Amino acid sequence: MKPSALDRRTFLGVTGATVAAAGFPSILKGEEAAASKQLKIGLIGCGGRGTGAASQALSADPNVKLWAMGDAFAPAITNSLNNLKNFSAKVEVPEERRFAGLDAFQKVIESGVDVVLLASPPGFRPQHLRAAIEAGKHVFAEKPMAVDVAGVKSVLESAKLAKQKNISIQHGFCWRFAPGVREAYGKITSGELGRVCSLYGTYFGTPPKPLQPGMKRPDKMGEVEWQIAWWNNFEWLSGGPLLEQAIHTVDKIAWAMNDVAPIAAIANGGRAMRTDDGNVYDHYNIAFEYPGGVICHMGERQFPGLYAEVVDRVYCEKGTVICPDNPMVLGPDGKKRQWMYRPQPGAEQNMYQVCHNEFFASLRKGEIINKGEYMANSTMLAILGREAAHTGLRVTWEDLWKADQDLAPDGLQFKDTFPIAPVPVPGKYKLA
Repeated sequence: MKPSALDRRTFLGVTGATVAAAGFPSILKGEEAAASKQLKIGLIGCGGRGTGAASQALSADPNVKLWAMGDAFAPAITNSLNNLKNFSAKVEVPEERRFAGLDAFQKVIESGVDVVLLASPPGFRPQHLRAAIEAGKHVFAEKPMAVDVAGVKSVLESAKLAKQKNISIQHGFCWRFAPGVREAYGKITSGELGRVCSLYGTYFGTPPKPLQPGMKRPDKMGEVEWQIAWWNNFEWLSGGPLLEQAIHTVDKIAWAMNDVAPIAAIANGGRAMRTDDGNVYDHYNIAFEYPGGVICHMGERQFPGLYAEVVDRVYCEKGTVICPDNPMVLGPDGKKRQWMYRPQPGAEQNMYQVCHNEFFASLRKGEIINKGEYMANSTMLAILGREAAHTGLRVTWEDLWKADQDLAPDGLQFKDTFPIAPVPVPGKYKLA
């Protein structure tokens, strides 16, 4: 992660000055937006989700090419290329455009690409997003957008800059692209089912890449390097499981509530099964307070070998929406099915692919997608729930935005000393 001329703190509040000096036409407009214009794609973060995003981007448009790749670790690039070998005609990433290390993101951006896919650990997302927007690149950014308050504020500034530069920011909150879920949630947000009375969402799964108890850092590996290799287990890199994984459920709560601002959250959580040296919780239970007396509940846990489900239950005046699998609406009695999603013949059903299809189609039309503000707010909603659990307090939306929390400093290097923060203890932990 090469130190930028602007770190996240100095960037806040100076976007206007930056914009005034720039000018910035959109990359794709007029004849450039035609199908004859080949779009060069840069992938930043070559793990499973990044490789998936690259696959979907290469499938979304007939005239795109994977041009450059970057990751903190060189083997990830090799593995990603092996998984993308079916796209051989669309993959043109010679050794000189394969960049490893914490400054790889900047090298990808400077390699001549038109579009960048951001899929590194979310602690780096604000910095990577800013660098891409400053360089005039269209962006697909995976969820979440940040891991802390400072990061969210930085993302909002980047979104404003992108708007002024006519640059697209597409998001990775994938359920908003699932055709059946879209149709079901459309019945909620349109008012067809009356007002939302309450909601209960679950994300019960398993740890994606857990540390093992007693697992130690290799002697030749720096603290930062080791933590990035196991990033899911550290708050400053992942934001914890509520942001890194269960934010999909958080985002659907925001969606059901028409993306209005919440009032506050109260929550609890902890580490019931984890005994490793990481510092993330393994479960949360949260109540989000919304205007009109609506309470939206969610449960999250990463417990291996136990009951698992990811289900939204949205209770409305005229029916209950059950999603995301087999989206349906039950009647007010909660039993009789009023509606069930029926896929349109031939329509794309893979939500990840729909996301990229729409992104690249908009670029070809010269239309700008900028979901930065919404993406930042959904990320902030997850932080609200996390901080309520960590502090043991009722945290208001207003107070959260006043916080000065910064978990993910810019400019770290692999060999730097960066001690693992203690596990938050409610009553002792403070929201900075």
